[in-house]
Parts: sequence; C-alpha cells; structure tokens
Amino acid sequence: MGETISNAQQIRLLAASCTGEVVFRHVALDGGESAYSWRELDRRSDQLAGALAERGLGLGDRLGLALRNSPQFVLGVFAAWKLGAVPVPIRWDLPDWELARLREVVDARVHLGGDDLPWIDATTDSDVPELPDVLSPNAHGICSSGSTGTPKVILSLLPALHNPLFSTPMMESWRPVSRPQTILVLAPMYHTNGLATLFGLLSGDRLVVMEKFDASRVVDVVERHRVTHFTGTPTMLQRIADLPGVDSRNLSSLDWIIQGAAPMPPSLVHRWAELIGAERILMAYGMTEGLGLTAIRGDEWMKHQGSVGRPLATTEVRILGPDGAELPPREVGDVYLRSSAYGGYKYLGKAPELKRTQSGFQTAGDVGYLDEEGYLYLLDRRVDMIVTGGANVFPAEVEAALIDHPKIADVVVIGLKDREWGRRVHALIEPADPAAPPTHQEVVAYAKSRLAAYKVPKTTEFVDAIPRSAATKVNRGALVAARGG
Repeated sequence: MGETISNAQQIRLLAASCTGEVVFRHVALDGGESAYSWRELDRRSDQLAGALAERGLGLGDRLGLALRNSPQFVLGVFAAWKLGAVPVPIRWDLPDWELARLREVVDARVHLGGDDLPWIDATTDSDVPELPDVLSPNAHGICSSGSTGTPKVILSLLPALHNPLFSTPMMESWRPVSRPQTILVLAPMYHTNGLATLFGLLSGDRLVVMEKFDASRVVDVVERHRVTHFTGTPTMLQRIADLPGVDSRNLSSLDWIIQGAAPMPPSLVHRWAELIGAERILMAYGMTEGLGLTAIRGDEWMKHQGSVGRPLATTEVRILGPDGAELPPREVGDVYLRSSAYGGYKYLGKAPELKRTQSGFQTAGDVGYLDEEGYLYLLDRRVDMIVTGGANVFPAEVEAALIDHPKIADVVVIGLKDREWGRRVHALIEPADPAAPPTHQEVVAYAKSRLAAYKVPKTTEFVDAIPRSAATKVNRGALVAARGG
C-alpha cells in the first residue's frame, strides 16, 4: 500500500493536487445543490478545526455531530481528524429525551447540532490556522439507540489512517469497477453505510449526498449526475421501484448498487433485476461492529434465492446451537462471524457486549442457516421472533410475504400479548391508496396463500405511514410498547 498516512494528511494531498473539479455535491431538502472541490473542503475544514480548537477540542476528544447530511457534517468529520479528535455522528431524528441520553453516553468535548449551523458557516471568515500533525486514535464512533433499549455507541479501535481497503468497491470481488465512482448517498451519514462513503471520497471517488431520501428525487439525481453507485435499504429500493414511469427513466449510469440493512424480499430483487440487470445488484450482510461481511450478486442470488451470500475476504461464518455446538447445513441457529480485517470495536456506556465464543466468533443476535455450499440465509433477529401458540414466527418472513400485495405500500409485523396464543402476529399496514385500503380479510387471505397458517397475522392495523427513521429502520420494541407490550 506504500507509506501509511492519516486521513487528515490524505485530505491535504488531495487538495494540493486539486484541479478545481467538483468532488462533493449536496442536494438540499428543496432540491437546491451546492458543490465543493478538494481545495474548498480542505480550507473550510481547516477553518472549522481552528474554531473547534478554540472551544477546547483536541487530541483524543470526541466531537458529537447531530447534523443532517450536509456540507457542515462532512467539514465536521474532516475537522475532527485534523485535530486528532474522534468524530461521532449522532442521530438527529430522536426525541429530545433520547438524544440527551445518547449525548451523555457519547460524552463529547464539543457537540454540534442543528442550532450550530450558523456558527459553523461563520467560520468561513476565519483565518486558516496552522494545525498540528496528529492522528485520531479512533477513526470514528457510530451511535445506535432504540427508545426502549440502552444507548449504544460503537467506537472503532482503528486509528484514523487512510486505508484504501475500506473504499475498495465490494463489486470488485466479482469484477473490476471503474474509478472514480460517482457515489450517491441516500442514507443518513450517522449510519455506518452513509459515513463509510467518506472513505471513498478520500480515495478519489465523487460524492453526491442527499440531505434526505426522496425516491423521485433519487432518479432525477442519478440521471443528472450520472451516478454509478449507491447503497439502499429494501424500503428505499421499494419506493424507487414503485415510482410511476420508473421503467422509462435512464438508470444506465448505475454500474452497481448494494442492498443492506435487512433481507431483500425476492420480488424486489426480481424487480431491480428488470430495472438495471441482476449482475449489477449486490446484497450484503454485516453490522456496524465490523464482525464480518457476506455478499451475493444478483445473478448468483437467482440460483440461491433468499441468501445473503457467502463470506467475503477474511470473514468466517458459523451457525451455533443453544449449547454452542456448530450446526450442520440447513439447521437453524444463531449466526456468528469472525474477521481479522476490521480492527475491532468497543462500546461506550452500558450497552451489553455481544455474545462471543472462545475462538473469537461473535453474534449480533441474528438467526439463520448455511446451505451445503456455504451460502448464508437469514430469518430474523432472535429478539424480534414471535412465539405464538408454541411456534416461532419471524416477522421479516411475514413482511416479505405481504409487501407484494398491490394494496400495501409498507408493512411491519410485531408480536402482541394475547391470552390465547401468548403472542399474536400483528401487522401494521400502510395502504398504497389511503382511500382504498385492503380489508383485514384480504390481508389474511393473501397471507394464507403464501405462508403456513400459524404465521398469518391474526390482527391488522392500518396506519397513515409506518414510523421509520431517516435510515428507513423501524423500532419494533417501541411499536410493541405503544400497544401494551
């Protein structure tokens, strides 16, 4: 790889060789765009670093960034690295009480939120300071928190060294990828998938960052800027695929996309295969802790439908039973991973540690199995499993069965207390047309045509919109608690 340099030094090298081309674009909520060269990103992050140093931020300190996807967010990350501090993006879309609890765990020397945007912008009038040549001991932190869970801050144990490994396109495990890529950022950058795109930027790729996901605007941006890559959740991909007239739009610039965060419903894989070609789709499985990674390409998936792929690079996968014994192919158990590539992590605060074997395998709590060829299949998180009448039901399977109903735009399945069943399968449904929702009987009949009888929802609830975060995730625990547990 040659001489190892810090992320801050890499920023300066890119600025020194800058030809003035735009490398970072931001698409605001109103559709307006701003654009930056490396020279501008370097100068502005120097100015912000100087101002943060005056507020006491220094080597090893944490910088909390509760900011939307924005130029100010990126400048904040860069400024932290230039001071040897640790950038910790924080979910800005939390209730005040939960945000305060999370901030307490992060324990940042300086915290920047939405109210600080004018202060950040005002630093553009500052002199460019002389900054120390220092190295952040931790490249970054990532926050994860549910309204009924313990706040969890995952701190990378890797220092902020520029490592092209972390920006190597995953598709290169199958074929070469032309660089630089033009990467569209759909997810909030407090999420690991969003933050990781900055490593691509440091390796010469270009970023187009959307302040907020909007399906119709995504297609416009892809066409206008000839986007070559993005990472999306199943919910994002479903909303794009459901756009009227999307089949006639020009998506030809998309060289490859990644789907992550949850198993992809089979019908959605086939739909995107129609839109851009199966060989341009990757489905990946991993977690913020960096335990390991599996992936599968769309054309490969067609022969292993439902799989999230085989281990990549140094990743190893084991399926273990309740007694810790390794299970044979096709037998369902807890998914454990191990990899030497990610450098490790630690939690801040009182979040419980992940289960670990003596040989270093860890599990995030997912349940699944391996087939005879080593392909991994996920069922769901064990904590989300519904035990109804003594049988196990995985919500993700029920959701995948219901989402294809033409009258259903979005669905989440939870388990609610029930005197007869212990817990009953309950479906929250967002109708495609609020004026003509499906009936409970229609939902049940559709589910029965696709699922075993005990997996069919016993009750349904129709809502205006499924409550999803900016990363399109749902908090099942909060939904259960709001309905009496």
